[in-house]
Amino acid sequence: MTIIPPYPADDHDHHDDLNDLGLQADQAMLARSTLDRRRVLALGLLGIGLLVGCGTSATPAGTGTTGTGDCPAVIPTETAGPYPADGSAASGQSVNVLTRSGIVRSDLRTSVSTGTTAAGIPLTVILKLVNTNASCASLSGYAVYLWHCTQNGEYSMYSSAVVGEDYLRGVQESGSDGTVTFQTIFPACYSGRWPHIHFEIYPTLASATSAASKIQTSQLALPKATRDAVYATSGYSSSVTNLSRITLATDNVFSDGVSTQTPTMTGSTSAGYTANLTVGLAR
Repeated sequence: MTIIPPYPADDHDHHDDLNDLGLQADQAMLARSTLDRRRVLALGLLGIGLLVGCGTSATPAGTGTTGTGDCPAVIPTETAGPYPADGSAASGQSVNVLTRSGIVRSDLRTSVSTGTTAAGIPLTVILKLVNTNASCASLSGYAVYLWHCTQNGEYSMYSSAVVGEDYLRGVQESGSDGTVTFQTIFPACYSGRWPHIHFEIYPTLASATSAASKIQTSQLALPKATRDAVYATSGYSSSVTNLSRITLATDNVFSDGVSTQTPTMTGSTSAGYTANLTVGLAR
């Protein structure tokens, strides 16, 4: 039996051997051909995800998703909400941050206009764009615009306290492996919504200047365990109260399911967190 290297200390369940994965993994392995079994064993950590049906949530960023067993469904379309700042009419105005110099960036924590930095637990968001019509081949050269609220539940450019800021918003172009990476902070839970992050996808970086050119809009649903740890820290006190009034089942966006919108989380409140998600697009 091939021994699988142990997970990092801050990762999900700690398994050192395929024998520890239980009946579900045994049945999955037996159902495969001899060649497939060898491939699964050779994949190591990724093979565990394939065996137990974790799909993309078990895929480390940059490893690629080339087989149908590891290919997610197309990510669902969700509302951009009332604070997109993408040139579309929202909240009674048409604010557009996408045309501002410096908005193409990976670190979203500082306003390009004022230099002010948003406080909060550090969060790295890694999205991998794949083509569900081509065995989940990587989609390079696309652009992702990502935005979310502050640790107090406010949106830059809209909320009165931060209307002059444009932090926690930014654009990145997907690399040859289909990934984009953003450095940001963990957002709050505000009244009526499960903790989330918005994003839009554009076919090219050049077209990412107006919502009129976007090809998909969706949201990330932040997992409960991580959210609970973050909201126990200083600066997120309002989120604790708001959380007591919302569940995934009652959230008006996520109540129909979040299987393709929940990232894999690693990290800690002291070191910061990383969220990984493979995003399926039908291209």
